[in-house]
Formats: sequence, structure tokens, C-alpha cells
Amino acid sequence: MGAADALVARLQGEAEERTKFMDGLVEAAEKDERDLTEQEMSLLARARDRLKEIDNQVQPLQQGLEIAHTSRNRTAEIAKQFERARDPEAAKPMEYRSAGEYIVDVWRARLGNQEIAERLDLYNRAAAHQTTGDNPGLLPEQILGPVVNFIDVNRPLTNALGARQLPSGSWSRPVVTQHTATAAQVGEKTELTSQKMTIDKLPVSASTYGGYVNVSRQDVDWSQPSIMDLIINDLAGQYALDTENDTCNTLTAAAPAGPTLPTGTPDAADVSGALWGAAATVIPATGGQGSIIACAPPELMGVLGPLFPPVNPTNAVSSGFNIGSMASGLAGSIAGIPVYVSNGMANDTILVLSTAAAEVYEDRIGSLQVVEPSVLGVQVAYAGYFASLVIHSGGLSKIVKTP
Repeated sequence: MGAADALVARLQGEAEERTKFMDGLVEAAEKDERDLTEQEMSLLARARDRLKEIDNQVQPLQQGLEIAHTSRNRTAEIAKQFERARDPEAAKPMEYRSAGEYIVDVWRARLGNQEIAERLDLYNRAAAHQTTGDNPGLLPEQILGPVVNFIDVNRPLTNALGARQLPSGSWSRPVVTQHTATAAQVGEKTELTSQKMTIDKLPVSASTYGGYVNVSRQDVDWSQPSIMDLIINDLAGQYALDTENDTCNTLTAAAPAGPTLPTGTPDAADVSGALWGAAATVIPATGGQGSIIACAPPELMGVLGPLFPPVNPTNAVSSGFNIGSMASGLAGSIAGIPVYVSNGMANDTILVLSTAAAEVYEDRIGSLQVVEPSVLGVQVAYAGYFASLVIHSGGLSKIVKTP
């Protein structure tokens, strides 16, 4: 492969990477059922512009390579024709039609036939074998994309609650701490009961999550696939992990202890009974407001999943769990309660809650970049403000499985 071939291969590989990167941004937005963010639109525009530049470079190179390939083939064919014209016999390969013909030639050569002996020598002559180890300098290093990167960017519990726009660094949420009262009148013209309503406030402070990387300009210009896109996406993934852990930890810590699952492997009745028991405390505490959901860690699905296979019999308490659905967060439901799977949950713990009992707030800054001319560097950061808030701890219930 010449320099032009290597350049075309590298450009085509980069074009494939850019296309997959654009598809990934669109798929992520579609999975979350949202529009593309400003940051994602900016990344799409950069990728599109780069694809145009690659196309402008590849077209003349491909045309040149096609012409060169045709010319080489024509030259090689002409050389073979001249060789056959000069020595027709030399162009014929030495072949035997059968093993018997070869044995007969061996016998005749041992009888002293010199011509047959030369023919056998030509047939058995050992050729020098050329391998890739003999010419490493001619083999360009190939990078097969996409880059393998295992990071869970889904936020099942956070997305189930729905992140709201964060107003400022610190604020408060009004909450009713005492309701008005009504009661049966003792008798005609007797005074009715009276009780004032008191409204307190829940102070909330947002936390800042983020990180940065300082990248050399050479790494930005020469890396394939683009190191900047990989770093920004990885920082965004780490931010997603941090904020999901914040939500899971805050809500689990505030949740009162609820039903427990027995040691060993529980049965379907144990699990559904625990969820019913947790829901029985959550619903009255929140006045039936919000939706009841549950969130479990991935390791516990190894116990719950086999109890509820996706066969959906008519008398089942669950339509069953699908392993493939776990990757998106919502694995299935039990007794009508959606069960989400999140890496932020502690082992052997299931959180049952009303969506009215907790809220999450977020103001995602996204990526920031600054150039360092003195060292030819680019510093890129990714950050956001995030807060998870428990409105009413009674609207949460924690189911723990005994180890």
C-alpha cells in the first residue's frame, strides 16, 4: 500500500468514525425523547464540516488511484506478453497431472535421464518465502474503530423523575407542614373546627460536577478517531454517572426501611408482596399523587429476573423482564410498578417511591474549551450544576434483601 492508499484509507476511516459519532448523538437524543442540545448541535456541525473536507480530499485521490491501478495492470500484462514471446517454454509453470506421472519421472531420473532430473529439480526447488515480518516498514498501522469504551451514560432514576431547570445555586421549595382541618359539627350553631395552614420551605443547594483534560494540539490534529470528540463524550458520560449516583444515594438515604426479602432466593410472591407493602406506605404519604416506580441495582436483577420470565401468562403479576431492556433502564414491571435498573443503586436494595416525593434539578453547562498558545494545548472541560431533593421522605420506601 502506497502513501496515497494509506491516506485514502485513513480518511475513509475517519469519515466512518464521524458518521457513527453523528448517529450516536441522534440516537441518544431519540432514546431520551428530547431535542438535540446546543452542544450536540455544535458537535454535529463540526462533524459535518469535517466530512465535507474529507470528501473534497478523497475524490481526487481515488481518481488518481484508479488511474494508477489501471496503468499498473496494463503494464504487467504487457510484460507477461513480451516474456511469453521471448521464451514460450519458460512461461509455462512446471506441473504434474498426477502422482503417478511424478513417480515415473523420479524413476527415469534415477536411471540417468538428465533432462528429467532438471525438470524435477525445477519442480522441487525451494522458493524464498516473503512474509510481513520481512518488511514491517511497508505495513501501515491500522486503527479499527469505533473506540471500545464501556460507560453507562443512561440515568434511569434521574430521567424517570425528570430533571427540572435549576433556577440558581441556592433556593427553596415551599412545602405544607400543617393542613387546615374539618370535622363534624357538634350541634346546630356550635362553632366549627378551625386550624391554620402552615407552609415551610425546603432549602436546596446545587452541587457542581465536572472535570477537565489538557490536550496537546498535536494530539488534536493527528489522532484518528478525533481525540477531542472522545474526551468530550467521556467527560459527559462521567458527569452522567456522578449525577445518577447523587440521585440514588440521596433518595436511598432518606427512604424509611420498608419490607425485606428473605435470605437466599426469594420467590415471586415474596417480591410482589414486598412491592405491595412498600406501595401501601408510599401512596397514603403522598395522597396518591405522582406515579409509583421502583429502582433496583443490576446485581439484584440476577435474582428478580428469573422469577418473572417474559412469557406473560394470564395469571402472572408481571409481564416479565427482558434482559435487553435493562440497558435502557426500564426492565419491566411487577404488579403494575415499573422497575428501573440503575448502576447508582446499592446492592441488595430496591427503592420504591412516588414521583411526587422527590425532584431533581439540573443546569448542564456542557463542554468548555480554552486554547493555551504558549504550549500548543487545548484545555477542555465538562460541567453542570445538579441537585436532588426529597420532598417527603414518607413517599419513599426501601426494600432490602437479606444477604
